[in-house]
Amino acid sequence: MAKFIGQRLAQSLFVLFGLSLLIFFIARVVPGDPARAALGFLATQDQVEKMRAEMHLDKPFVVQYYYWFTGLLRGDLGKSSYTHRPVTTDLGQFIPATLELILFATLISLTVGQVTGVLAGYFRNSWFDGLSRLISYLGIATPSFVVAILLIFVFSQLLRLAPSVGRLPIMVAPPPTVTGFMVLDALIAGRVEVALVALKHLLLPAVSLALIHIAQEGRITRTSIVENLDKDYITMHKVHGIRTSRLVFKYLLRPSIIPTVAVIGLDFAFLMSNAFLVELVFMWPGFARYAVTTMLNKDLNAMVAVVLVIGVTFAMVNLLVDILITFLDPTIRIQRRGG
Repeated sequence: MAKFIGQRLAQSLFVLFGLSLLIFFIARVVPGDPARAALGFLATQDQVEKMRAEMHLDKPFVVQYYYWFTGLLRGDLGKSSYTHRPVTTDLGQFIPATLELILFATLISLTVGQVTGVLAGYFRNSWFDGLSRLISYLGIATPSFVVAILLIFVFSQLLRLAPSVGRLPIMVAPPPTVTGFMVLDALIAGRVEVALVALKHLLLPAVSLALIHIAQEGRITRTSIVENLDKDYITMHKVHGIRTSRLVFKYLLRPSIIPTVAVIGLDFAFLMSNAFLVELVFMWPGFARYAVTTMLNKDLNAMVAVVLVIGVTFAMVNLLVDILITFLDPTIRIQRRGG
């Protein structure tokens, strides 16, 4: 396993290096002058030339990449021309907000999707299976931002059960930042009431993001359960009178969730960059919203950093998924030991 992890880490570093080269090149050949975009149209030409020199845009591409890469090794991703702050400061502010949101959404989709998928698969062709299938089709076909608007209308405007804007009300002072996760930081500070308020603000956007993944993961789990139910070892356990709960949780669930684990990992990494519309609807100060804003403003340093963060997320999640699948499937462990 250690050898496998080392090989995958080496492959991931090579891919991330190539990704940084590619996005660095693309960011500099797209139309528009980043220095002019940073200063605005009222800036003089001398000011623009000075900004271009500060951003090393007056130097060859290789030299520009050298300055950026050496800064990356020092933990310096440059300065954002949009926020006028170090990019690392921006990432430290916006990434935890999106991570908290997608972690909560993943927890919801994992729990609800697995439960509905297992029940629909075990009781196949029942009324519950048909109902879950209909709901899953609607969930997959409905965009997340449409779900977000519907949830705001029903639970925020009509029923007044959940807030619809931001991470905390304006009148509530945020807890001291430790992890960047509002709920966790409030609990660390001993402010349970603030944690509950932050959790209420988190609920609607998380459900909006989770719904499509609940439908997708539920259908995959249901299909896998149905396939495994017809296998000989499950039939043998049924003949021997194994209790249904033991049959499902000990013998059926583990091999059936292997395809779902891979999908959950990809969904998590996908949400890191695809939560923009939901963050926009709920005015959530997150990473996806920051990423789109910096790209629209041609913020070179921020653009490269954003793509690199997304690439690192995909690489780490794929590595974690491979490890989990190896743990869940003994045949893979045997093959790797044999290799």
